[in-house]
Amino acid sequence: MTEPMFMIPVFHEKIWGGTGLHDRFNYDIPTDHTGEAWAISAHPHGPATIVNGEFKGQSLDTIWAQHREVFGNAKGDVFPLLTKILDAHEDLSVQVHPDDAYAAEHEHELGKTECWYVIAAEPGAKLYYGHHAQTREQLADWINNDHWDKLFRTVPVKAGDFFYVPSGTIHALGAGIMVLETQQSSDTTYRVYDWDRTDAKGRKRPLHKQQSIDVTTVPHVDPKLDITKKSVGKAIITKFVASEFFAVYEWRTNGDELHFTRGRAPYTLASVLDGRGELIVPGEKPYTLVKGMHFIIPFDIKEWTVRGDVQIIASEPGEKA
Repeated sequence: MTEPMFMIPVFHEKIWGGTGLHDRFNYDIPTDHTGEAWAISAHPHGPATIVNGEFKGQSLDTIWAQHREVFGNAKGDVFPLLTKILDAHEDLSVQVHPDDAYAAEHEHELGKTECWYVIAAEPGAKLYYGHHAQTREQLADWINNDHWDKLFRTVPVKAGDFFYVPSGTIHALGAGIMVLETQQSSDTTYRVYDWDRTDAKGRKRPLHKQQSIDVTTVPHVDPKLDITKKSVGKAIITKFVASEFFAVYEWRTNGDELHFTRGRAPYTLASVLDGRGELIVPGEKPYTLVKGMHFIIPFDIKEWTVRGDVQIIASEPGEKA
């Protein structure tokens, strides 16, 4: 296969969602409480559909299962990554995700390490990121006795920020933040606290206090990132993270072009966050790129060029994926 696979997102209504996915990307969202667009997904809770080429109309999970050659015959029972855009109109629940070992034993799926590129943030917006407990006993005491003011750590946030969120990290997006999230393909979330809010029927969403105590890393330590930038003419490639699960980059063409040659990774995921440009694949007609598009560059494409004035967040599977 020598052409990229473009996807249409799968939308999920959330109690904290809004209309930002329509307002910024002109997506046809199902309700005015739409919180998530699963853009590149093979997860059973929302597999994305391919809209072009040989596999048009088929879901990504089907292609992973039946045409592994598209992905360089990569190993693994499940497609390892999931790309989302999240619109936090209100605070998300404060939550934590398990690592692979705990998730395999208790949830029968992958663990969940993730990261966020901040697309937009209202003035004064903040993340809940990490905690102040020094021992697991203290963590359990504060969670079980609802000492949220002692427990949660907050961090101010602005557009363009990047956060790496390893499994075991207590976290939540605050109101007024939109992010592109790159994560392991898992839908396991343990809610620590949900602000005592209720749904339309007056019911509180369940919490998972014991699981949260079990999987949270204590004490919290901010991950050390080695963010690098490389200029190519007016264009810039930023490497945000290269972990065992995924590597994440930003491509900004700024009216110039970027040329890529396939390296170790057998395929590349890409999401256009802003602007307009073209994807050039040798032997193919140019593919127009506009804000809100998401695509995979498969194994058979060994080199490609992005030109125009576009901002793209790209990712590749890591060694453990």
